[in-house]
Amino acid sequence: MRAIFAARDRANMQPTIDAFLDVLSEHPDEPEVLYEVGGAYDTDGQEKTAAEYYERALAGVLEPETLRKCYLQYGSTLRNLGRIDESIAIFSVARTAYPNSVSLGVFEVLTLHAQGKRDAALASALTLLVDHVETDEVKRYETSIRANAHYLRNLEE
Repeated sequence: MRAIFAARDRANMQPTIDAFLDVLSEHPDEPEVLYEVGGAYDTDGQEKTAAEYYERALAGVLEPETLRKCYLQYGSTLRNLGRIDESIAIFSVARTAYPNSVSLGVFEVLTLHAQGKRDAALASALTLLVDHVETDEVKRYETSIRANAHYLRNLEE
């Protein structure tokens, strides 16, 4: 699969899709391959097709890092398809499984924003910031930032 990635051209994903489909034909129920096929379709802008492959991949057993990426890409794809509540549900599961994943947190923020929960989105972004950005300035104002995040989160309830 490394050779497929090495040859990938994001401006023309069809050869990559075809290559992954060839691998999938040899390993039709392999979750890792299903995830990669979904990712190729996703990169090509074929999100509805990508979602179907992500769903099939998630029905199997993925390696932890692949599972984290699949949750992220599937949740983002659901958001792009307008399936916001499903996206929120995926990010809820994903953030429970991977609470320290900044990328999952960022894409969850985008979904909260798309859902119209602007205050919750900003609260989550502020929490990500204080949890993962280690600078003297952030540390100095951490209590205030967390208090503001708490306040904003409570506005949504």
